[in-house]
Amino acid sequence: MLCSIYKSPKKENTYLYIKTKDDFSEVPEALLSTFGKPQFVMVLKLVEGRKLALADINKVRESLTSQGYYLQLPPPVTNLLDEYKANKSRNNT
Repeated sequence: MLCSIYKSPKKENTYLYIKTKDDFSEVPEALLSTFGKPQFVMVLKLVEGRKLALADINKVRESLTSQGYYLQLPPPVTNLLDEYKANKSRNNT
């Protein structure tokens, strides 16, 4: 299965995977307006066993088949202060 990947000019580390290059017909208009004008990154072959940096290849394939697109969001930002406080409280007990 081939897919085309686009990055968002508005949202850092946000990517949109679609089945056919430049065919955004299955992507909801509300998503596209939030995403911004998609900037083409590459065409990628989604084969079994291939690793993607921040997405599960099986979820990407399933989403492309069922809804026609996959939206990859950046991982949540770690709150270092909360992490420090939690570690400190564990070490004080």
